[in-house]
Amino acid sequence: MSTLSYILIFTFIGSIGALIGGLALLANKSFAQRISHFLAAFAAGTLLGAAFFDLLPEAAHEAEELGIDVYLWVLTGIIVFFLMERFIHWFHHHEKQHQLEAEEKSTIPLIVAGDTLHNFVDGVVIAATFLVSVPLGIVSTFAVFAHELPQEIGDFGLLLHKGLSRKKVILVNILSAAAAFLGAVLTYTTGEVLERQVPILLAITSGFFIYIATSDLMPEINMEKNKKFTLIKTGLLLVGILTIYFAVSFLEHGR
Repeated sequence: MSTLSYILIFTFIGSIGALIGGLALLANKSFAQRISHFLAAFAAGTLLGAAFFDLLPEAAHEAEELGIDVYLWVLTGIIVFFLMERFIHWFHHHEKQHQLEAEEKSTIPLIVAGDTLHNFVDGVVIAATFLVSVPLGIVSTFAVFAHELPQEIGDFGLLLHKGLSRKKVILVNILSAAAAFLGAVLTYTTGEVLERQVPILLAITSGFFIYIATSDLMPEINMEKNKKFTLIKTGLLLVGILTIYFAVSFLEHGR
């Protein structure tokens, strides 16, 4: 089997395969809708966990040899997302009755953009490791699968919570996951050129995730009036963080 065949097959396993958890969640529509606001809190935790335990350490490690200022690019990611959100708001009505709806809808493209870039980087990483060796590529693929699974479950619930229908949630996530194939194929054809940009892409994605979690999702927990729900959501935020922490720790230990 050719290297490109390995890359394409395992990119499918690493990216599309990670959608399994989210699709299982959507199998029961009423259940998914009931827990969507709780999954939004879990998603905030997984985004923070992915940023601080997975993407940033990897970006810092890769950037050390290349002399790239990772933290500059993290800040760039945060500022870019802030400007994107302001730009989206400008194209909504600003009357009071439309303000809340605009706030809700503006979060959706930010989530999709961050997840798409993350999937693109996953494709780059999978392809780059297969270019080194097949065994290393296989290990990297399952590492991608393991950290994507809890995050995708959270993202599915989050998009439901923001008002997307089940069909749109599935379509958006499939299209987002397809970005991994673009990253994989470009890495295979360009080799080191794109691979050297991985630290920057990881850092920008980290900034995206930090912004979404702290600007759009965590404030929802603070605004929750039901004390019981506030405690549950806070707990789910911490569970999301710990899920990514233990997943990354397990994968690092297994290498």
